[in-house]
Formats: sequence, C-alpha cells, structure tokens
Amino acid sequence: MSIQWFPGHMAKTKRLLTEQLQWVDAVVELADARIPASSRNPVLAELLGNKPRLLLLNKTDLAEEVWTKRWLESLRGQGPAFGISAVSGRGLGRITPELAKLTAERASRLAGKGLRPRPIRVMVVGIPNIGKSSLINQMAGGSKAKTGDKPGITRGNQWIRIHDKIELLDTPGLLWPKFEDPEVGRKLAATGAVRDEVFDAEELAVWLLTWLKENNVRVPPPYESRGQATLEEIGRQRGCLMAGGRVDTGKAAQEFLREFRRGRLGRNTLDRF
Repeated sequence: MSIQWFPGHMAKTKRLLTEQLQWVDAVVELADARIPASSRNPVLAELLGNKPRLLLLNKTDLAEEVWTKRWLESLRGQGPAFGISAVSGRGLGRITPELAKLTAERASRLAGKGLRPRPIRVMVVGIPNIGKSSLINQMAGGSKAKTGDKPGITRGNQWIRIHDKIELLDTPGLLWPKFEDPEVGRKLAATGAVRDEVFDAEELAVWLLTWLKENNVRVPPPYESRGQATLEEIGRQRGCLMAGGRVDTGKAAQEFLREFRRGRLGRNTLDRF
C-alpha cells in the first residue's frame, strides 16, 4: 500500500511560508513524538535555512517514554529539542526561555542600535494534525487575538500575542509531495496526519496490527487476545456487525485506527532505531 497526499493548497502554503520567513525571528517546529523522524517535513529544512529553530516533540503522552528520551538525545545534536504535550500543557513553560536564547543575538543587535526591544516573532510549523492550534491556544490562554497589521494577517494567517515577549504566526499544516519510503506514508496515516479518504483503512489497520506484533508491542484485548488479532475478531468484539451477523471489517478498521490514535492501545512509538 502506497500513500501519497499533496493537495494543491499545500503548494500554496509552501510559497507563503517562504514569503513569511523574512518577518520572523525564529521557528518552532512541531513533530509527533510517536514518529519523530517520519513527521518531520524534509522540505522545511530547505526552506528554513539558518533561521533559529526549536524542535518540539508533541503528543509525548501517546509515545513510549524510553523512545522519546532516546530520540531527544539524538535530535539535540542538531539543535534544541524537548518533549511536550500541547493538550495538557506539559513542558510548555520551557518554550519562552529557549526562544529567548535562540534570539539573544537579535536582541543584542537591537540594543546596540539603541532600538526598543520588541516581541520575538515566531512561526509555528509542522505537518497537518500535529497540534499547532492546541499549542497556540495553551500558550495564549485560549485567546487568538490579532496583534497588528502584519503580512501574516493579510495572507490569511494570524499573528497571536502570547505576552509582551512573544508573537506567534500560525501556519497551515504542510506535507511534502512524495513519501520516498512507503513506511513513512503508513506511519503518517496511522497517526492521523493524512486524510482517511486517501488510503484504504483496512489495509492500513492490517499493516499496523502486523507492525505491533512484529515489534512485540503489548496491547489490550481484543488486539492481542489470541496472538495476532484480525479485523474479524476486532469487529465482533466492538460490535461492528452487518445484517446476518457478518463483520463490517471496514468499520472495525476505522475503530481500531481511532483507538490507536487516541492512545487507547497504550503508548506506542512507531519510529525506532
């Protein structure tokens, strides 16, 4: 099963990001702690260049702690990175101090010119459904007030004042034109970054069930009730039945994927090394 999804609006988003980068001092990149490598858009590395960047592994409450720790140790060789949960707010208190460090040179430059300090302008980027809105809402205390007539507003995005130190530029989720590794596409789909309409839910569910078994992941019944659970078994356990008692395997697949994404099968990290 090959999964590819790059609608026209994502090409437009890429162009807008390129334009708006000139207006920001730093970038916050969100990745999924369950797939720290697969959820990072390779196009962003090219677009961002040398712009100061803070990497946040979001959804740590859904990933295996031991793997999150290993990934962060590896990723910190490339720059500042730490784990958060945008829903619960865990780890968000570290963001502002880290951004201040990343932009200290800019602040010093302004002070040297005798200019009054202004808030740090930060672009928030990442793939679809990665939690950008949740992060911004948490940091903004639930408000999304515009902070002025800046380029981001006129192009449909929004500047959001966090406090007197930071303004965030919200941006749409961005995928890339082609997943070179089919496994990347499957992992993105399994975690909810790709619209369900563009892949076969049954094929993906079977792949994920197989992956969990091959990687010795312990999950609750019925998924591990008798070794390798099947969609038939899951459907019967979850009441996904049609006329005559036949199992609706399509519905069972959707239920299984939904429970995986919500962490009902426990914490799972699909990217490993």
